[in-house]
Amino acid sequence: MAVAMPNHSDQGQGRGVVRLVLFRLAAIALGLSPFLILEAGLRMAAWYPATPRDPFVGFAATRPLFVRGALGRSYVTAPGRLEFFCTERFAIEKPENEFRIFCLGGSTVQGRPYSIETSFTRWLELSLRAAEPERAWRVVNCGGVSYASYRLVPIIEELVEYEPDLFIVYTGHNEFLEDRTYQRIKSAPPWLRDSLAVASRSRVAEFVQAAVAGEPSAARSARSRLPMEVETRLDFVGGLEQYTRDDAWRDAVITHFELNLERMVRIAQEHDCPMLLVNPTCRLKDCPPFKFTGSDNLAPDRRATFDALWDEAKTIDGSLPNGLRSQVACLQQALAIDDRHAAVHYHLAVCLEALGEWPAARREYVRAKEEDLCPLRIREPMHEAIFRVGQRFGVPVIDVRQSFDEASTGAIPGAELLVDHVHPTIDGHQRIAALLFDELCRQAVVAPQDGWEAKRKAVYDQHYASLDAIYFATAQDRLEGLHNWAAGRAKRMRAATD
Repeated sequence: MAVAMPNHSDQGQGRGVVRLVLFRLAAIALGLSPFLILEAGLRMAAWYPATPRDPFVGFAATRPLFVRGALGRSYVTAPGRLEFFCTERFAIEKPENEFRIFCLGGSTVQGRPYSIETSFTRWLELSLRAAEPERAWRVVNCGGVSYASYRLVPIIEELVEYEPDLFIVYTGHNEFLEDRTYQRIKSAPPWLRDSLAVASRSRVAEFVQAAVAGEPSAARSARSRLPMEVETRLDFVGGLEQYTRDDAWRDAVITHFELNLERMVRIAQEHDCPMLLVNPTCRLKDCPPFKFTGSDNLAPDRRATFDALWDEAKTIDGSLPNGLRSQVACLQQALAIDDRHAAVHYHLAVCLEALGEWPAARREYVRAKEEDLCPLRIREPMHEAIFRVGQRFGVPVIDVRQSFDEASTGAIPGAELLVDHVHPTIDGHQRIAALLFDELCRQAVVAPQDGWEAKRKAVYDQHYASLDAIYFATAQDRLEGLHNWAAGRAKRMRAATD
């Protein structure tokens, strides 16, 4: 039998290719080494720019959230901000034994559709006072209706001047409300967008930006210029129609969200003030997507098959034997053709829940939320961003989402703890306050006295009893207004522009 002899020519060519690749990799590494050394040095020195800039958004004007009160002894919410914030006050001269907490976020922090009287900020303050009454505890509610993370950064820049002892940030649901562009990100291919996102968080890039005085006019012109106060798409007639599938814009919003979390953490750490980040929760059950459609590039014949399966699933009586299974089969076949249709994912989730298949039902509820064209609930990558920022900067993350999941059947939050798509019930707010209180105990910020839980219950009951019928009637009116707003039923017209 003939024995094949090795081809020394092929082996030599192979070794030559390997040497060439290794040589090129070594050349790249050598070229990058100064940047890598500088990056490592800046990280070891814990260097950060003093005031991180927002490369994507600027405002027509800014104004303080708090101003001096009439008697000159307290800061109070500025009258011009009361359309979006509730009245709060705290002493200009901070008492010696006061522990001052500022809570930032959107309408969830404010306690909507109720108000700050039943927000987790109030329950937290009452808990702290019951646990350690000899200390002065002040929890200031800075929740702004429809306020996104980029609008919270100027607020925290103001709040650091008021002798804070702790910041709590609960944000994530409002990032998609305002109309703005990210042209520099959207025009780049996906691989370049990802690379730019990583590079923008490098110390070298930030060091170079900080070393350059001022801001280039080109950078200023590339930023979206937003009005002084919030104007969401859904505030105006036709706002819901403005939401279309735009994956590049969605990804840019998420990138911007993480950047703003970093900016807030850095501002707090620059002023030696601790922070807690909160991972938000939202409703999955009994919360259909606000707007949905199929994929844009589906072939006509596949679209026709999809529509036929979707229509068939809707006509099947789920109460009949095997009816739910037949619906599930139709819906899964439809999603095999087009998996971007939020309503089909939601309908499938409802069927799976009825069958008691909880993990599968939860996955479909989450997917329906992710494919909702009008994203009024936090996206999944934003949950991940909160934990990334917390880990990167050593900031604790209070996982409200996990807590609400654990308290819900099948880990599918619904009406038991949330009054609508994002706003917790009063019991839900008390649950959030308890999570925050436990973290402050863990950090030894508060040392509860014996029997403090009974005192807290008595204080809670007394406070709840002090709320009159008007308070709850107003909340019901606000909830109806929220439902109309989320459904795109605004009546406000945009002003004509030249």
